[in-house]
Amino acid sequence: MSFKIIKKGIADSWQDAGNYGQQHLGIQVGGYMDFLSAQLANKILGNALDQQVFEIHFPASTIEFEEAIFIAITGANFIPVLNEKSISINECIKINKGDQLQFLQPIHGRIAYLAISKKAPKEQVNPELIEHIESSLFNTSPIRFIPGPAWNDLTAGSIQHIMETSFQTTLQSNRMGFQLAGPHLSTIEPKSYLSSGVTKGTMQLLPSGQIIILMADHQTIGGYPNLGQIILVDLPRLAQMAHQTPIHFRLCNLTTAHEQFQFIQTQFTN
Repeated sequence: MSFKIIKKGIADSWQDAGNYGQQHLGIQVGGYMDFLSAQLANKILGNALDQQVFEIHFPASTIEFEEAIFIAITGANFIPVLNEKSISINECIKINKGDQLQFLQPIHGRIAYLAISKKAPKEQVNPELIEHIESSLFNTSPIRFIPGPAWNDLTAGSIQHIMETSFQTTLQSNRMGFQLAGPHLSTIEPKSYLSSGVTKGTMQLLPSGQIIILMADHQTIGGYPNLGQIILVDLPRLAQMAHQTPIHFRLCNLTTAHEQFQFIQTQFTN
């Protein structure tokens, strides 16, 4: 361990790319909430893209470094200060033993990532990659989704609401799921659904008539109506949305979802 926590944050934790392939055993996937920022932090330092990083929520931890290392902070801007002096995000920072890192206040975004390395990176990250990730995370474009098995069970009015009305993130949003506030939604008739596998980005209809979008620490199965699946490349943007951020939805298809993911991963490997 290269640092110690001298003041605990509200929900900070070490995260990796997730524990896939064991949901059938009841084991949660977990992993990064915002995989784009996590990968970017590792890319800046020359680490493997899936290396473990420290996921930071606000109020954030105060950190003291126990050895000389290099760090990169990406994602949300919480005004990081090193030894009471402001430092930049999205770049490599040299750290000395005994240095202290704090985060003063959230400027934009919801989650920051801290990657560490004992070696200086061999080359700088292309600024265009950083700009591309920033523009992907912090914009007002609709969140794209693929209709799920219960989509056609919704009333025509409910479908119209989802496609044309603004929803908002609420305080009932965390690593397990983001509960949204919006118009009341309902199915054409009451219907029982068999519990089935769910994943990060699954849109469920709660008994309250509101939508919850499952996030990194989601349960392995669910019995609420499955309205759709947020495409993978849009999940980091959702994860970075603060309380009461307006959300609009747009239909997507599996081909586009795959192409968008492959494209953005290509940017990291170039």
